[in-house]
Amino acid sequence: MITLKNVVLRRSSKVLLNGASVTINPGEKVGLVGRNGAGKSTLFALFNGTLHEDGGDFSVPKQWRLAQVAQNMPETDESATEFVVGGDTRLAEVRQVLADLEQKHAADPDDHDIGMELAHAYTDLADAGEHDAVPRAQALILGLGFKVAELDEPVNSFSGGWRMRLQLARALMCPSDLLLLDEPTNHLDLDALVWLEAWLQRYAGTMIVISHDREFLDAVTDVTLHIDQANLVRYGGNYSKFEEMRALQMEQQQVAFSRQQEKIAHLQKFIDRFKAKASKAKQAQSRVKALERMEKVAPLLAEADFTFEFKEPNNIPNPMLSISDAAFGYVQEDAPPKVILTGVSRSVLAGQRIGILGANGQGKSTFVKTIAREMGALAGTVTEGKGLSIGYFAQQELDVLHPASSPLEHMVRLARELGAGSRERSTEQDLRGFLGSFNFSGDMVKQAVGTMSGGEKARLVLAMMVWQRPNLLLLDEPTNHLDLATREALAVALNEFEGTLMLVSHDRALLRSVCDEFWLVGRGKVADFDGDLDDYQRYLLDEAKRQRELAKEAGRAADAHAQAQAQAAAAALAAAAPAPAPASSREQRQQDAQDRQQRLERQKPIKRELTKAETRLSAASTERDALEARMAQPMPPAEIAEAGKRLKALTDEIAELEERWLRLTDELEAIGA
Repeated sequence: MITLKNVVLRRSSKVLLNGASVTINPGEKVGLVGRNGAGKSTLFALFNGTLHEDGGDFSVPKQWRLAQVAQNMPETDESATEFVVGGDTRLAEVRQVLADLEQKHAADPDDHDIGMELAHAYTDLADAGEHDAVPRAQALILGLGFKVAELDEPVNSFSGGWRMRLQLARALMCPSDLLLLDEPTNHLDLDALVWLEAWLQRYAGTMIVISHDREFLDAVTDVTLHIDQANLVRYGGNYSKFEEMRALQMEQQQVAFSRQQEKIAHLQKFIDRFKAKASKAKQAQSRVKALERMEKVAPLLAEADFTFEFKEPNNIPNPMLSISDAAFGYVQEDAPPKVILTGVSRSVLAGQRIGILGANGQGKSTFVKTIAREMGALAGTVTEGKGLSIGYFAQQELDVLHPASSPLEHMVRLARELGAGSRERSTEQDLRGFLGSFNFSGDMVKQAVGTMSGGEKARLVLAMMVWQRPNLLLLDEPTNHLDLATREALAVALNEFEGTLMLVSHDRALLRSVCDEFWLVGRGKVADFDGDLDDYQRYLLDEAKRQRELAKEAGRAADAHAQAQAQAAAAALAAAAPAPAPASSREQRQQDAQDRQQRLERQKPIKRELTKAETRLSAASTERDALEARMAQPMPPAEIAEAGKRLKALTDEIAELEERWLRLTDELEAIGA
């Protein structure tokens, strides 16, 4: 187990933990939560051994193997598969031992001791999972959203977010007793997040995770550690349970509760308002439940030191926009346009609150970018309502901020661009006050944006959006860098927003709490999704299963094509053979009858053998597919080694059976000719 006894942790002169004592038992799944700057990452550094306690006692079992996601961006020409296989440290160690022994054995082949060591090394290699390393790695890569065609692509060919997914896959590949995950969902789409949740739920070791995704924490953790005012408090239960217990504690203790009453009343006002408005549709009921949760933990939300609101739009056109028989995609240089979505006919009405769903790569961002005027429609029309004002938060929005400019300089620039619309806040003092409402106070307003954290940059983008008073909000993954308190503040602000909202997010808590309906982007279309997020998760799992079946069918089709080519080649050879000399009609018929009888007799044993080969090939292929599916899940090392041996035996047998099938088919064709 992991134990902390009266641990003191400092960063420079700041005390982050003071006399912290807690125990983490083997196999527990722990969520580590606390405000930004509370010391979560510093505590992780203690867990992984890069930092030592300043006081007290800390211990982790020496024999425990550690796995964590490397934070550096990988720079390598290795293929994605090779890079992830390299995460299996046990396998890498055994491979190195084997390579050294083989080199020694080559130098001295008569050394009996080296021969024995070599035999043991081969056994260790099998136990370490050499036979199934590649399929295990590829299952992780595909689960995190990569395509089959990308498995052999070099790591350097991927963008930063995809490289970080490979770092995550590499960490999951590592056999471990302790798994440390710091914001693992930041670069994931909802489909990859659902897969990761399922994988972590089956993980057998001890896991500690930092995350600002409440539903992810609820799904994968059973213990919560809360860092608060230099104390470390353990709660039995996931994040939702922690919120309830903490809210109850705060209510019972009445700690500064009077100061919270105004905030609680404000929360209660919009909760009652939106619960009353919600329809009985399944999606809206999901939102009601989310609002009920906020009602239960109102004291905890009121404790948050950050809130904001969107100003009432100057006008609200209806409809906001109309899309008629449109095709969405992007223009390519020296090639025809790449069409991703076709036949899109939708209307966006005033007051709608739409969640945009869809698996990775299906066109969600393309759809949103086209509406946001970042791209043009390839066909059809997109008609905007008069006075449409779009507030767009793109995934890459943080990158377009000017790194050398300060928040104040960004706001001054924005105020000048908007012109008359922002005369009421044209002075520097007004802009400072506005930024202060987004927690940019004091010298922070003049700090270079390039030195700020991702969360601070995201808050600046939100501030700039609020300033523009949009009537349509397009948000593409707005929570990637936001902590839990800021996410809750965003949920409250979006619920009070008077305009129209379209949201793409892997944060299901946010989707549940602010969206009344869902649109599904998939298979080249945009359609209503008749269900809630629980239904969508089931849809994603079914879609993943469908994709796997398509891949298998493609593999079988490729095998059948190869077999057909072999048969065609045999037929071509037979057709090219010289024809027999003509004979008399009666003699020819007798000869033909004798030939047919002989051919049938010669074909009988071959057909029997062919039937047996086909039956065994089908059974072996079925067993192999089932075994590969099983090995894509976490398994004990002993079972992995045994399964790997069996998989290799089946693969070899299938190859032999296919070769025999082709040979027998050729023989039948030759006899028939």
